[in-house]
Amino acid sequence: MASQQQQPGGPMSQPGLQQPTSLQQQQQQLSQQQDFDPVHRFKMLIPQLKESLQNLMKIASLNLAHNTSIDNGIKSSDASVQRFDKSLEEFYALCDQLELCLRLAYECLSQSIDSAKHSPNLVPTATKPDTVQTESMSYAQYLGMIKSQISCAKDIHNALLECSKKIAGKGQPQGIM
Repeated sequence: MASQQQQPGGPMSQPGLQQPTSLQQQQQQLSQQQDFDPVHRFKMLIPQLKESLQNLMKIASLNLAHNTSIDNGIKSSDASVQRFDKSLEEFYALCDQLELCLRLAYECLSQSIDSAKHSPNLVPTATKPDTVQTESMSYAQYLGMIKSQISCAKDIHNALLECSKKIAGKGQPQGIM
């Protein structure tokens, strides 16, 4: 108990200064976790996409009105108008980012489903024995499953090697004249 006492002037002596740093660290960690979450990133990009689309439509309508007035002879082409291609490029860039987020989310979901399919039951660990679930498997069952997966992987590896040798054998000339 004596080792947990606070030293005067130690880091815990000023709780007003310690809490904001830990709060800032928690917020930083949360934002970093959210940056890696493709669904959260997708949700964050949607308002930007809407704004970009609104800007694109506004610029398109202004350019259309400007070109119409030039065609009708009302205005000369001296007035500057915003560039449609730049706003269109910005819109497409956001669309590409959204597509990547969706592909990444789909890939994460596929990996999660495959993981649950090929290793459906949890193995209790020695550090957390209280989290043992009724459907968890014993360590011996887990080892058997892993050995069967390794055997399957070796069979696939050997089959691929055999096929590559056959393909390489067919590509070589039979005899040199």
